[in-house]
Parts: sequence; structure tokens; C-alpha cells
Amino acid sequence: MTDAVRIVEVSPRDGLQNESAIVPTAVKIELIDRLSRTGLRTIEATSFVSPKWIPQLADAAEVFAGIERRPGIAYPVLVPNETGYERARAVGVEEIAVFTAASEAFNRRNINASIDESLQRFAPVMARARADGVRVRGYVSTVLGCPYQGEVPLADVVRVARALHAMGCYEVSLGDTIGVGTPAKAAAMLRAVAAEVPVQALALHFHDTYGQALANVLACLDLGARVIDAAVAGTGGCPYARGASGNLATEDAVYMLHGLGLETGVDLAALSETGRWLAARLGRETGSRVGRATAPG
Repeated sequence: MTDAVRIVEVSPRDGLQNESAIVPTAVKIELIDRLSRTGLRTIEATSFVSPKWIPQLADAAEVFAGIERRPGIAYPVLVPNETGYERARAVGVEEIAVFTAASEAFNRRNINASIDESLQRFAPVMARARADGVRVRGYVSTVLGCPYQGEVPLADVVRVARALHAMGCYEVSLGDTIGVGTPAKAAAMLRAVAAEVPVQALALHFHDTYGQALANVLACLDLGARVIDAAVAGTGGCPYARGASGNLATEDAVYMLHGLGLETGVDLAALSETGRWLAARLGRETGSRVGRATAPG
């Protein structure tokens, strides 16, 4: 393997959204600015969902307005509806992400809507984004299992990913929300989706609940996947998965990718230092094995 992989850094949003103690706005801004200096090209900055649902990200507008936006780096934000879109655009957002699940039960529990209803809700947001020249990324969660219904039929994953791509999402991120996937299942899932959506338009978003995230990524690299979502210091996790240990740590993903001869453009030393810095601000040890192995002293 001699080509490149793009990392989508999700720690400022997916990594922090489930933290119980409110992370100061200044820390979030510094995190994004530090990440911007590591060579990452896509950093998901925040989410413009209702503060009532995710109090941790109630400062979305302040965070986005406060970061130093560097040329050549995309700073997408999550938006759930037109209200979120308007709030995001008011502070200069140029790329958004929309989200749904492949599990009917998960959608019903979380947004009180069916999969089809959730897709219909995106239609006006997609139309406005198209008119405004705003790029849209799509998320499909529960692609390898659901905390409520268990197994998720591959046909449902394919259908939702295909719908998001057809609606205008330039990239669709496939999320193992509760981290139950194993390499063979991850590869089978990607193979099924890639039969309907070009693999170049697909991203992997694997949580590491059972320690399988790196193995799952490796299995999917062989099928042509070249975009990976990850969170520095392994922050995040799913509140519905008991013992969920967070996202795949970006440092660990980069270390493996570099070992395979794949380019990321990321300075691993700077990234690891940022992970340890963030972990210290959160009052715990970094969740990245590379971050721990390379800690000074």
C-alpha cells in the first residue's frame, strides 16, 4: 500500500459530547487550534443541535467563531435541522454533516422518527446547502449493531447510505456506534455498501468498545477504504453501550497507517502531544496506546 488516507478528526464534537463535566469553551477552541497544527485536513468542530439535548455543545457558535480557521482545512459541524443550519451559517460554517441510523429502533428511540422520516427531515437542509454551496457529509450510525434491536440487516445499512449519497452527501460515514463489529463483519458491511455507493465516497467510523476498531479498519483498507473517522486520545463513546471506551484513537490509527506505508500528512508526535494535553484537561490518562507509549519520562 503506497497511497494516502484522510483522517476526519472528530474529538471536538463526537469526542467531547458525552463528557459529563462541561468542558470550557477556551479548551475546545485550543483543542481545535492545536489539531489544526498537526497536519490534519478535516476537523469536525462542533454540533449545532439543541443545547437542551447536548448541553456540552451549547457553545457551538462561540467555539466556531473563536477558532483559527486555516486554509486547506475543513471544519465541518453537525446540524440536525434547518434551525441548526441557520445557526451554523450565521457564524460562517462552510461544511455540515447530517446524521441518521440504519436501525429503525435506534432512530425511534433517539429522534422519534423512522429512518424514512429522518431522511425526509434532511431534504430542506440539503436543498439550502446546495443553494449556498455548502458541502454536506452524511453519518449512518449502528451499521454493525444496535443497542435496542441487536443485529442490523445489511440491506438497511445499504439503503440508508445509498439514500444519503443520492441526496447529495459527498461522503457517507459508516458508524459502528456501540463498537460491536469484528473484522469479517466490518468488511462484509463495507463490501455491501460499496456495491451501491463508490468506496471513494465512504468513510469508516469505528468505536473501540471491544478493542476491534483498528482490526476493523485494517480489514476495510483492503477493500479500498481511504477515509477514517477518529478522535485524539480515544475520547468519546456511546452512552448506550455499557463499558464503551470511546472512538478509535487518532494516534493509534495514524501509527498503524504509517506502518503500512500509507500517507496521512499528520505529524504523529504533535498529535500524541495534543492527545495527552486534552486528556490532562479532562482529568484522566490518554486513551491512546501510542500516546501513552510516547509520553515523556
